[in-house]
Amino acid sequence: MAPVTGESLNLELEMFGISCQDDSVLDKMVEQCICNRLQADEMVQEWVAYSTTKNGLKLTVDNLEQFEHEVLNKKNKSKQSFRKEETHNRTRDIHSLQDLIKAEEEEENLLDSYSTPAKGSQKRSLTTPEHPHSKRSAALLASPGLLLSPASFSSSVTPSLKYSQRGGKGEVVASFGTVQGTRWAGRKAPGAGVQLELLEGPEDTLQCSYKYMFQRLRDIRDVLVENIEELGESLRHHFKIEEFSPVSLPAQDSITVLGQICCDGNGKLNAQSVLLEAGPEQGGQQVPVDLSELREYSLFPGQVVAMEGMNTTGRKLTVSKLYEGVPPPFYTSEVKMEMDEEPLNVLVACGPYTPSDSLTFDPLLDLMNVIVRDGPDVCLLKAKVTETFEAIFSRCIESIVDGTKSTGCHLVFVPSQRDIHHQSIYPQPPFTLPNLSKDQAQRVTLVPDPCTLLIDGVTFGLTSTDILFHMGAEEISIGTGSDRFSRILKHMLTQRSFYPLYPPVEEVNMDYEKFQSFGQMPVAPDVLVLPSELRYFIKDVVGCVCVNPGRLTKGQVGGTYGRLLVQRSAASEDGKRMSPCLAAQVVKI
Repeated sequence: MAPVTGESLNLELEMFGISCQDDSVLDKMVEQCICNRLQADEMVQEWVAYSTTKNGLKLTVDNLEQFEHEVLNKKNKSKQSFRKEETHNRTRDIHSLQDLIKAEEEEENLLDSYSTPAKGSQKRSLTTPEHPHSKRSAALLASPGLLLSPASFSSSVTPSLKYSQRGGKGEVVASFGTVQGTRWAGRKAPGAGVQLELLEGPEDTLQCSYKYMFQRLRDIRDVLVENIEELGESLRHHFKIEEFSPVSLPAQDSITVLGQICCDGNGKLNAQSVLLEAGPEQGGQQVPVDLSELREYSLFPGQVVAMEGMNTTGRKLTVSKLYEGVPPPFYTSEVKMEMDEEPLNVLVACGPYTPSDSLTFDPLLDLMNVIVRDGPDVCLLKAKVTETFEAIFSRCIESIVDGTKSTGCHLVFVPSQRDIHHQSIYPQPPFTLPNLSKDQAQRVTLVPDPCTLLIDGVTFGLTSTDILFHMGAEEISIGTGSDRFSRILKHMLTQRSFYPLYPPVEEVNMDYEKFQSFGQMPVAPDVLVLPSELRYFIKDVVGCVCVNPGRLTKGQVGGTYGRLLVQRSAASEDGKRMSPCLAAQVVKI
């Protein structure tokens, strides 16, 4: 492990556009790195994630102490407890376990000799002190229709005090558009007449599991080359470029080249390490890129761009102009909109649905109460129900379906790579729920991750993978403003991909053959839903309403969910497109 210095931390901070001239701040960060065994890049990533959730917290010594108390100390304690448990488990063999059982039996008999027999019995049974259960959970335990009580999953569960004592319940923390009236509600007959289907059709949609881990480097290369060619063709038509020149051919005049952004090493991308890798038609080679003449740019590894500049030696391209991609067209519905058609209420929530310090499903129960109260027409639920296996997961789904039966809302379940019971591969196949009854299955739609969903003629782009966090750590920019979220969202739309980053982060197991077929954006979605660990938001980016509803729980405390009012709309009188998203909000659970 290389020693962490103030210079290495400063370099990492500059990649995120953070300037630090205070030596005391850098000294404090070095101290925290040493105490918590963190490298410079890990430390800066943790700080960026923390400061983003705190609405752009400034880098000061006081704020670093707060960051250490809220983030680093908790991570350090979890590591220590894991090491203790691991050490404890290693020391146990079959003989030591037998000795332990025997000792416990002797201790139990000894305690029995001191106990007072209860009435009607000769011997008092030993019991552990009862843990407090919430009244709501106890009531649900008595109901055969809902199985989300703690006792149905564990015999000893303590509700999360921090979650139950949370403030700001129902507070709107982000808004878009205006809501007619004071109450969010679905149509008069919730769920009735809602047309819900995958945009690509059954034959072009990932519907079942598939074999993976058999990729060849040549196949991955073919997918990347085809992506460069397709996006290059759209760039050439949009910007009226006659032809692209080979990247490594010496030329005394200005040339326009096409390629994919990559880094010259295994580290993070920076202004001095940018390479442009061309496709086979442009020579298939890599050339270093000089960005010093560009006043503004935003680049990330895997981005397909066209560049205009000089390459007099064939060894370095000095860029004078950058051509970024163009978004795909929006979907146009062939079904005419009824004049008196009411807007749809769509609820969006992303797990985990339990606090980190408890197995109780109180956050999910609160969400179900919101569904029953507002009666949305469609509920988009990103899975990630922690501590679940297949049987428990099926019981959770059945409970959600039965608990919202009175509303008639349509439930859409999107998988997550963090689901313990599901395949951790991207693109990810949909869930399989064979135990659902026919009536239950009519209200449930199981979709893959990612997908483009068509709800009454309105397109929803959905993914559970935290692409915002992954790209935010890799993107570099100058002169484009401070709104990193909008830049990343625009990159996704212009690259026409739900995961344009290459290479992907280590936790994303990408199957590029399936990704080529099921991971692209066939159209620009009307609404793009991207749950992330980063701060919630609602943004209009090149006509697409992008929503990060946040997580329903964040550690031990409550999180947020999203809700939208959408209505299929025709073009305005001047022919311009009108967004079908009338209003959207992010609300605290």
